[in-house]
Amino acid sequence: MKIKVCGLKYTDNIKAIEALKPDYMGFICYNKSPRFIGGMDDDELVNIPTDIIKVGVFVDEDADTISKMIYKYKFDAIQLHGSESPQFCDMYRHEVQVIKAFGVDKNFDFSRLDAYKNNVDHFLFDTKTPAHGGSGQVFDWSILDKYKLDVPFFLSGGLGLDNLNEVKEITHPAFYGVDLNSKFETEPAMKGINKLTKAFDIIRSGY
Repeated sequence: MKIKVCGLKYTDNIKAIEALKPDYMGFICYNKSPRFIGGMDDDELVNIPTDIIKVGVFVDEDADTISKMIYKYKFDAIQLHGSESPQFCDMYRHEVQVIKAFGVDKNFDFSRLDAYKNNVDHFLFDTKTPAHGGSGQVFDWSILDKYKLDVPFFLSGGLGLDNLNEVKEITHPAFYGVDLNSKFETEPAMKGINKLTKAFDIIRSGY
């Protein structure tokens, strides 16, 4: 089970999380988010250990800007959280992993994903909200049974110490990783290391 910690921007906090050895670290490149990395020291991102996959998170950003950010920050993956088309996603697969995020609720139509199955490396299923993630809200995980593709997916949306043991009961064959964010924060983008340490122990003891 892969672990992704998302929404980081503070140097000391990033260093402490690096020491936990997550598989992925996510950085929000969306200026309407309280976790936006604007003003962050460029070198901090570039110098993250190479065994951690650095993810740039974008929402309906233009292609040129995404390309420039990949080059500037040496991103290994991008996460697209808006209404990006399959063709848009496919533009970047020659240089980075592509994670396409979808906000999910009880009425979500999983057949929408068929058009993306050959254009992305992973899906990410988050709780559907107007704010494109970071809500701390959980969706009904039983609807994941309706997902029939074999593209591996991350689970996001309100994951915390109170429900990670329940996450371990999800047996979907395409379940690839968990995305940890707002439930581990003391303020936006500042993660509690003690809580994350406990979370890593829970996740890694069960897989």
